[in-house]
Amino acid sequence: MLRSALLTTLVAALSPFALGDVEFVTPAAGGTLAAGAVSITWKDSGTAPALSLLAGWSIQLMVGGNTDATSVAITSFAGNMVSGNSYTATIPAAASGPATNGYYLKMTSAATSGGQVINFSKRFSISGMTGVVPAAAAAGVAASAGSLDGPATINSVSNNAGGNAGSGAAAGGDEYAVPYGQQTGGTKYAPMQPIPPTKITKKNFTPLNPTSAVVIARTNLPPAQGVVTTLTQSQTFSVVSVENTAAPVAGPTGDMAKFLNRWKD
Repeated sequence: MLRSALLTTLVAALSPFALGDVEFVTPAAGGTLAAGAVSITWKDSGTAPALSLLAGWSIQLMVGGNTDATSVAITSFAGNMVSGNSYTATIPAAASGPATNGYYLKMTSAATSGGQVINFSKRFSISGMTGVVPAAAAAGVAASAGSLDGPATINSVSNNAGGNAGSGAAAGGDEYAVPYGQQTGGTKYAPMQPIPPTKITKKNFTPLNPTSAVVIARTNLPPAQGVVTTLTQSQTFSVVSVENTAAPVAGPTGDMAKFLNRWKD
């Protein structure tokens, strides 16, 4: 009995620290939002990774089924965990049409130790939508009728995210070998920054990377879709400091000392 009581006390004491990823509080399962300004809130789910190990996030409002082929993102928002566990978003009425329990939220959060976790809300409805639900999404809504569950969580946080909590450890090296422009997902990986040499001996200079096509923007660009954060590979370069044992040079004397004394004010 005493052992059981002690165990219960220990679990209760540790429970505030058993933190996890995102669980949506609002919108509620089966609830109805009105197009326009809406409040999105979430809490710790109790499943790793801890919210303290997550940095930036992006939220997409999805309509349709639980697969990529049967769902469409109609708008998106971005922020970071430092700002708290809530966000006020604006849903354009013309972005889609009526769909009973056809909407859900997709939140992609970048982990500070590498990788990302994607959480989904339960299904809900939005009143006042004046647009049209895309055909593929409409079929997905019909196939999901009777269920309030969104897709399952996708956790691709690197294995060292839990063991190095808060240490900012780098993710595995393979991610950094993929050219930046060919990477997908909410987390991008930049290679280790080179260390400049002590001497410049090269006479002919060539670019480190091949050139790519560029289109000049002539109007304001929309927010980047899906990109949450960029992680740069940890630097392995190190230096060793040694003591300078040389005796200090004596101060100037004679005319030089007189000259320098003029500037002491």
